[in-house]
Amino acid sequence: MKLSSDTINLLKNFASINQGIYFKQGKTIKTVSPQKNIMAEVTVDESFPVDFGVYDLNNFLSVISLHKDDPTLNFEDKNILISGLKGRSKIKYRFCEPSMIVVPPEKNIVMPDPEIRFTLNAEDFDWVLRAAAVLSSPHIAIESDGEKVFISTLDLQNDSAHTDSIEIAEGNGDKYKMIFKTENLKMISGTYEVSLSSKGISHFKNKNKNLQYWITTEAGSKFEKAK
Repeated sequence: MKLSSDTINLLKNFASINQGIYFKQGKTIKTVSPQKNIMAEVTVDESFPVDFGVYDLNNFLSVISLHKDDPTLNFEDKNILISGLKGRSKIKYRFCEPSMIVVPPEKNIVMPDPEIRFTLNAEDFDWVLRAAAVLSSPHIAIESDGEKVFISTLDLQNDSAHTDSIEIAEGNGDKYKMIFKTENLKMISGTYEVSLSSKGISHFKNKNKNLQYWITTEAGSKFEKAK
């Protein structure tokens, strides 16, 4: 089999969540952070023929990139044979046991009924991540005063820190402040349908790919239903 550039880019993103990954037979790939506060799932065009573990996903992708002439992957009992250079090079890459890496739970996450829903477009998402990087903001909040919904960069431990806030949607009367660690917003660039629950979990579903993330919110998040 061959991996498309799109699948490779998605795997690079998953490597930022967890360096190890366990592939299950089929088209669905899942990963979870070692702290279990980020989970991601994608359906790709390729179908993996077997279950197998990779201890260091970035290293695995670097090995594949050694062959710039469209390498081929063949799956054996305990390893992948990565062929390139018109078949002259054959790299044997060993599988790892699932016990050596943090693997996602077998059951799918059941998202509580979300109180907050909106669309976060790609431009606003990219903007807030750039602003957080430039302003050294360790936190990002999605908040509403009841009339407007904003996404803001901030530092919960420092009231004098630089901040940025942009309006992203109309409010519905509810007042809330849902807080994330900036480092946990590892979604690949794109437009997302966002669902937030006051029970401490959020769901980001990409509008253009079969890709979704679940991310926990931080202590201090609050929600007040409109009266």
